Formats: sequence, structure tokens, C-alpha cells
Amino acid sequence: MADIDTPNGRALTEFAEDLLQELQVHFQALTETITLKMEEMGNRIDDLQNNVTDLMIEAGIQNTDKEQMT
Repeated sequence: MADIDTPNGRALTEFAEDLLQELQVHFQALTETITLKMEEMGNRIDDLQNNVTDLMIEAGIQNTDKEQMT
């Protein structure tokens, strides 16, 4: 293994640090993208639930107590 005090050792250390920094940046971007997509999916599910509820009301269908709790 390269000694950290040699030019090759310093270059390897710098390369590893740069690689880890780049991975961290990409991971953070991916995390933000996934979080945004999950929030969008949650909003769509809420909208769908509201639309189903509205349709059930229009159709005169009553929810059971158990369904209203979920």
C-alpha cells in the first residue's frame, strides 16, 4: 500500500477524497429527487382519495365507520 507521505500516496488520498465528495454530491441529488417524487406521489394519492370520496357522495354511497377512519 502507498505511504501517505509519498507523491503517489498523496495522489491516491486526494483521488479518494475527491471521489467520496463526488459520490456525496450525487447521493444528495438523488435523495432530493426521490423525496420530491415521494411528495408528488403522496399528493396524487390524496387527490385520488378526495376524488373517490366525491364520487361516492355523488353516487349516494355511505362509508362504513371503519372506512372513514382510514
